[in-house]
Amino acid sequence: MSELDKEIHRRRTFAIISHPDAGKTTLTEKLLLFGGAIHVAGAVKSNKIKKTATSDWMEIEKQRGISVATSVMGFEYDGYKINILDTPGHQDFAEDTFRTLTAVDSVIIAVDVAKGVETQTRKLMEVCRMRNTPVMIFVNKMDRDGKDPFDLLDELEEELKINVRPLSWPIDSGQSFKGVYNLYQEKLDLYTPSKQTVTESIEFKDIQSPELEKHIGDSLAAKLREDIELIQGVYPELDIEAYLNGQVAPVFFGSALNNFGVKELLDCFVKIAPSPRPIEAVERVVKPEEEAFTGFIFKIHANMDPNHRSCIAFVKICSGKFERNVNYKHVRFNRQMRFSSPTAFMAQKKETVDEAFAGDIIGLPDTGNFKIGDTLTSGEELHFKGLPSFSPEMFKYIENADPMKTKQLQKGIDQLMDEGVAQLFVNQFNGRKIIGTVGQLQFEVIQYRLLHEYGAQCKWEPINLYKACWIESDNDAELENFKKRKAQYMAKDKEGRDVFLADSNYVLMMAQQDFKEIRFHFTSEF
Repeated sequence: MSELDKEIHRRRTFAIISHPDAGKTTLTEKLLLFGGAIHVAGAVKSNKIKKTATSDWMEIEKQRGISVATSVMGFEYDGYKINILDTPGHQDFAEDTFRTLTAVDSVIIAVDVAKGVETQTRKLMEVCRMRNTPVMIFVNKMDRDGKDPFDLLDELEEELKINVRPLSWPIDSGQSFKGVYNLYQEKLDLYTPSKQTVTESIEFKDIQSPELEKHIGDSLAAKLREDIELIQGVYPELDIEAYLNGQVAPVFFGSALNNFGVKELLDCFVKIAPSPRPIEAVERVVKPEEEAFTGFIFKIHANMDPNHRSCIAFVKICSGKFERNVNYKHVRFNRQMRFSSPTAFMAQKKETVDEAFAGDIIGLPDTGNFKIGDTLTSGEELHFKGLPSFSPEMFKYIENADPMKTKQLQKGIDQLMDEGVAQLFVNQFNGRKIIGTVGQLQFEVIQYRLLHEYGAQCKWEPINLYKACWIESDNDAELENFKKRKAQYMAKDKEGRDVFLADSNYVLMMAQQDFKEIRFHFTSEF
């Protein structure tokens, strides 16, 4: 096995997704704890302790207790190199999460035992299904009262449309939660509530042995044997192939806040989760083991460090090895670029790296050279696909509230739009700027970040729009005619493409009927 193959095979790149509040950031933090990447877990919710979660570093996230931007964190564990992408659970930021899922090889879904599967989780699961991404499920908050585990498994199968196979099983729950039996490693893991230590676990191959009663008492021992017999009767043995094809999801139970069940999840995960997989480009399928470097940009983030007004473009490496100070081809510009300070992340701490391999995610300083979806290669013409911008559903005019700061506002809007947080349309009729987003919360985030990161004040003004759609046509005369007739609804996006802003569903349908030769697109990827 070559050096390159070895490095690629020991990589595990995955995202953690869930509904807000199912404990995703806490789970990320505990995983980092095991990797020795951080040494004390911050209490995320408690205001008394001023340490906040490692992965939530933007000011607005600390105030709200939610993750807004996707963070990337890498660490070593047990000979594996692990890259976690923590995604925002809040639905207003779903688009960011959809894009992140294009950059990972597998996914861990966190589910709250009391609430079960929620809408947001269902939507994200659909994206995983479209790409056959392997999924593992962590049922969190077992130390609180929640649903019966068997009912929960049924709900997971029904709601997420995937077969499940429990690899650990809870012994009671809520106040009287005793721990889990780890079916994957045949161990008994006993629970003592503590946020800092890992619980004792006992090798336990034979569940029929009378030793069991000594640890958990008679009635629970009887129930556990009965449950496990039932599990083995109902759920087939874990088929790793089926897991890798995204057809079956292993399930673990635990409590991330109390550090329980997380290591078991991680131990199983590093063994069975896929190393980097082939990725489809428009031209061909790119395999991670190829010698030549290829990668694409799935996210751009302004101001990771408030002292430097710089953007960082996140690159997912698809094949080969990336090296510092080597020339690579920027496919869209068709020109060579070299990077003297590529970085790897540990939440906000970033360090310069000399090399990175397929599966890794690196940050490149960006002075306006990149857009989401750009490809970098060792020279080949390649285009990776599947990074759409969705058609926004909420619109407001953005106005300058401080005429002295026009330049700052302009720069701020430009950089934030490059991140793909929202989309900017310029109305061709009156020249006013319109911001379109998929959720209300993004307007607050934009206003907050413009003020705190760029010193610019903006104010929002209402505008009544139903949808923005990109239009194109092979018939130039028809296109011109359409633009004349709809003059006050025509805008240009950041790339200078024509966008039609329909103010109602009816208007949009009539336009589609009257202008047969015009194509209306609802994502910008066409």
